[in-house]
Amino acid sequence: MPAFSSLKRDEIISDMQEEPFDLLIIGGGITGAGIALDAASRGIKTALVDMQDFAAGTSSRSTKLVHGGLRYLKQLEVKLIAEVGREREIVYENGPHVTTPEWMMLPFYEGGTFGPFTTNVGLRVYDLLAGVKREERRKMLSPEEALKKEPLLKPEGLKGAGYYVEYKTDDARLTLEVLKKAAEFGACALNYAKLTQFLYNDGRAEGAVIEDQITGQCFHVYARKIVNAAGPWVDTIRLKDQSRRGKHLHITKGVHLVFDQNRFPLKQAVYFDTPDGRMVFAIPREGKTYVGTTDTSYTGNLAAPRATEEDRYYLLQAIDSIFPELKIQADDVESTWAGLRPLIYEEGKNPSEISRKDELFTSDSGLMSIAGGKLTGYRKMAEEVVDLVARELQKEMGQTFPKSRTRYLPISGGEAGGSQGFERYKQRKIKEGLRAGLDEKTSRELVERYGTNVDLIFQYVQEDGGNENQWKLDLAVYAMLCYAVEHEMAYTPADFFIRRTGALYFHIDWVQEHKEKVAAYLAHRHGWTEEQREGYSAELNQFVKEARMDVASEM
Repeated sequence: MPAFSSLKRDEIISDMQEEPFDLLIIGGGITGAGIALDAASRGIKTALVDMQDFAAGTSSRSTKLVHGGLRYLKQLEVKLIAEVGREREIVYENGPHVTTPEWMMLPFYEGGTFGPFTTNVGLRVYDLLAGVKREERRKMLSPEEALKKEPLLKPEGLKGAGYYVEYKTDDARLTLEVLKKAAEFGACALNYAKLTQFLYNDGRAEGAVIEDQITGQCFHVYARKIVNAAGPWVDTIRLKDQSRRGKHLHITKGVHLVFDQNRFPLKQAVYFDTPDGRMVFAIPREGKTYVGTTDTSYTGNLAAPRATEEDRYYLLQAIDSIFPELKIQADDVESTWAGLRPLIYEEGKNPSEISRKDELFTSDSGLMSIAGGKLTGYRKMAEEVVDLVARELQKEMGQTFPKSRTRYLPISGGEAGGSQGFERYKQRKIKEGLRAGLDEKTSRELVERYGTNVDLIFQYVQEDGGNENQWKLDLAVYAMLCYAVEHEMAYTPADFFIRRTGALYFHIDWVQEHKEKVAAYLAHRHGWTEEQREGYSAELNQFVKEARMDVASEM
């Protein structure tokens, strides 16, 4: 099984150069990760590269919901609702530690987009299309019932609410768990590995020149098929292939604001109308409340989208329109994030009207590019791409591959017998955490984050304290950090604090508290020079500034 450790980068690079792969995937977000798992689990020899960390683009900056797309009822995208609605359940059952059900309230007001009749009918149609389980089907609430569940709602003009289930996730960790499972099946994956050019034979793309972004070393990777799953960079990759013709991307930006629960004590997730007729989520999570998202066209640096004062003002106005008693101010924002949506351009449509459907383009060189799509539909999208890859490999090589098996395949950390099995597993492992010297809250958080991989975390906790004391790291931080480096390919402080823990968004003070010791540990494990350590620490500090909007005035 190929390594999935940042300490094994040289070994992975060596493996990538040994012999041609059946499939090379460009992009390590959820789309690329899903394709890697589907392909590798069928026996297709697979490699994947990403120029940044895995999930560093869109796949760590979403609304963090595996949701059925209720808003697509407005656009009558029936097939999309039916497909992604059913996929929610599959994603949940295959990784119940990283995706969990969340009851969502849809309040309706006098003069608003939704009313009692349209909400009831809409949610009923949604239940039917999305194949919603009986116990999770929609309920209708009176104004009094709605206010009891969420007292912060504006009571004036409230006509009632719909009540239905969405699924909450950690998008970056979902991506990592899918990639780790792909590695178990033999996929060879490398972060900080940038495609600089394609290699051709008689006009057909047969490989790529990859530059290691850490050492500057370049190496060749050969593959019979190449899939471009680079998200917002799909068109950039197509340009390298000289095949950016016809349909192209329309990049839009979505911003989220995070508040401490002491300032925004939301009890209940709410999906609500904004003054301009859009829909926004407010969701309680880990002692915080986050609100989003915006949807605006974006033409800036694809690697560094930021929340602007205008974005913040828009969301604060939206909050004030439905939670007026809070009197939320800009100073109350604790953290932010901005993500990009790689949508397929549609003439004359504004960002919120553009379809979230995915499309696959194949160029004259054979390069396949997958664009559009949603987090929720990643597995099905991957299945369709790999079906095409498998057909072409069969045609060209005479080799047959089995059908997709990912519908019933638990991702890494999800091997606990589905959602019901995971509940029993969780209770048992929390007790083990207590015996290892952790408190109940920390034990629960670790089991819920790492699922059935938590045994490795507990092993690090129980190790001789010598290493832990060397960096004076908190025991749980030490265990998570060891695991992130040795089993999740974390290389920089930003990898750990953003994609491996989500702390930059939901526990930004915790980042500040531990960042120096974490940098010292990573420098030791990776043999960094002082200049490298300073550079990676400065990178994290910049991300902290951007999350706090301390750099808003520079934009």
